Amino acid sequence: MIVVTRLDRRPFAINPDLIERISSNPDTTLHMVDGATYIVEEPLQDIIGLIADYRARVIRLARDMTSTPAGNGPALSVVRPADPDAAPSPGSGQQPSRK
Repeated sequence: MIVVTRLDRRPFAINPDLIERISSNPDTTLHMVDGATYIVEEPLQDIIGLIADYRARVIRLARDMTSTPAGNGPALSVVRPADPDAAPSPGSGQQPSRK
């Protein structure tokens, strides 16, 4: 969630994944995927920065989860792309690459 400010100076949090588009003419307006619109005090560039910071934080948290397991469960892991020169594993249904 990102925190933005209504024109009456009340802050509120909004899910940036549900923002369809942002317009600035002259007020910054958030147009949501469900058709709702919110007019906020923050300029367009600040909203874009808040969204970028939010997404970076989500990625950082996901990365941190891969290195330290929470509780008793296994750590998350990142699946690396397969080596195109390696032979396919049995039962994968893939044909070996021909060079």
